[in-house]
Amino acid sequence: MRRAGRLKRAPPAGVTLIEMMIVVGLIALIAGITFPAFSSGIDTLRLNQAAGGVVNFFNEALNRAERREQAVEITVIPAQKTLVMHSAEPGFEKKYELPQGISIVKVLPEMEAGEDGPRQFLLFPGGAVPRVGIELANARNAHRIVRVDPITGVPQVEQVQSK
Repeated sequence: MRRAGRLKRAPPAGVTLIEMMIVVGLIALIAGITFPAFSSGIDTLRLNQAAGGVVNFFNEALNRAERREQAVEITVIPAQKTLVMHSAEPGFEKKYELPQGISIVKVLPEMEAGEDGPRQFLLFPGGAVPRVGIELANARNAHRIVRVDPITGVPQVEQVQSK
């Protein structure tokens, strides 16, 4: 027999405050662990993108010098993180600005101490390619060097081992 006054209650539905705090804590922990790796990956991608952009910039300058038979001047301005190309064609100027967080550490070959201003390189049609290198770095101190091989005239990216 059943008693008339007693009804079965359904278990309470929903989430308690403690359960919610545990879930939020676990999400925060996972985010805290993965964020440094994620941001490091983005910094490395930016550095690789900048190195690729400098390679393309040099390739364009070398092609302009050879195919259009025009003298080309490349100016590297480390303070502004910019490369500028001028040619004998009136009004021609092309700029490449490095992405945010990427800087020019040094321009190779290195000059004497105290000469940190803009550097200029000339490319002549049919002439020898100057020995040029630009060392780039990101905020996490990873470095890449973009060098133009004076024998082949092909720009290449080198990864610099951290010291």
